[in-house]
Amino acid sequence: MTGPSATFGFRDVDAADKAGLVRGVFDRVASRYDLMNDLMSAGLHRLWKDAVASRLNPQPGETIIDCAGGTGDMARRFAKLARRAQLRRGGDDAQVFVIDYNAEMIAAGRERGGLPEIAWAVGDAQRLPLPDAAADAYVISFGIRNVTDIPGALVEARRVLKPGGRFLCLEFSRPVTEALRAAYDAYSFKVIPEIGARVANDRESYQYLVESIRRFPDQARFAGMIRDAGFSQVGWTNFTGGVAALHTGRAI
Repeated sequence: MTGPSATFGFRDVDAADKAGLVRGVFDRVASRYDLMNDLMSAGLHRLWKDAVASRLNPQPGETIIDCAGGTGDMARRFAKLARRAQLRRGGDDAQVFVIDYNAEMIAAGRERGGLPEIAWAVGDAQRLPLPDAAADAYVISFGIRNVTDIPGALVEARRVLKPGGRFLCLEFSRPVTEALRAAYDAYSFKVIPEIGARVANDRESYQYLVESIRRFPDQARFAGMIRDAGFSQVGWTNFTGGVAALHTGRAI
């Protein structure tokens, strides 16, 4: 390595190379991404995402950033909930911006169809194409661990939020018991790459995804990083014994 390093699965690579490596992973998996999520989590990811959307509680007229939003799985939830609230009490349409670094993921999302409230853009979580204090809420789901500069992406999230704006990050995390950690490790390293090989014809990409989860900070460390980025009221909620966690905060 000739410069600063970054993690790519269990490897350390030049920070300048990570974005291209991650882009290659998602180029390969984009067409099967949602199906693979169902298979790998036995559908649990849908329950976790529903819980995040409910916690966000989107409202009419709000501007919501779905960063690393890929195929728009979360954005559709946000738009539907905001529309439901609009039917009850009126108000303007919400705006949901799906921003993802990978053009193939955005294309897959557009092919699935969208809602009028949703706009799509290719963009970098470390340099969002938005002005300061533009959004009421920022959500990133299963994407922060793929960012080269995680602290930088958190600072960028703070930049685009209005004062008091909500930050929500859903990410795989650290199971809370030794028994669950052992079982989850066995499943992750033996089963998930095999599913990737059989269903998506791509063992390597899913091996990377499993390894990237293991390299990601645990709940307490990641909460500290969120505080350091300028957020208050930082906390987290574990899902399925800590297999995933929802981290939350408020822009100061």
